[in-house]
Amino acid sequence: MHSVLARFSDLPDAYLDKMDQLKLSALDEDDLKVISAHVQDAVMLVGDVRYLHKENRAVFIMNRFVWDKEADTRTRDHERRRSALAVARVKAMKATQIRQGAKDAVLELLAVTFEEDDAPSGRLRLDFAGGGSIVMEVECIEVQLSDLGAAWATPNRPSHDLS
Repeated sequence: MHSVLARFSDLPDAYLDKMDQLKLSALDEDDLKVISAHVQDAVMLVGDVRYLHKENRAVFIMNRFVWDKEADTRTRDHERRRSALAVARVKAMKATQIRQGAKDAVLELLAVTFEEDDAPSGRLRLDFAGGGSIVMEVECIEVQLSDLGAAWATPNRPSHDLS
């Protein structure tokens, strides 16, 4: 009798890509800080922002920069992944300094934050480079971040002018 051990290198690429896909949920402010860190510097089109009023949900389809993975040592490339940020229990949503009619305009996400008013409800806020923001009135924090597919290489690493 002999045993055969599967080697990691024998796994098909499609399987490995699924293993790398991020899926996170936030139910409190600490969880939300983790999600915010993962979506920092994500880019999305204005047309990829949806408020599903009848479902009390907002969905943001984005290309997130993979901060938790080092650059490839050979090519120095970093990674981006197509991801969905879904916010549940949304009562209202308002955009400020975002041209909603410009569907191909690019938004660069800086942070996702929460301001509680009458616990557990409050305002969940997405802040974008250039001063734009989206504020959602929510019953409570219920946010999910899910990668939608395989990563792709990018030579560009986001940076911020701190002066």
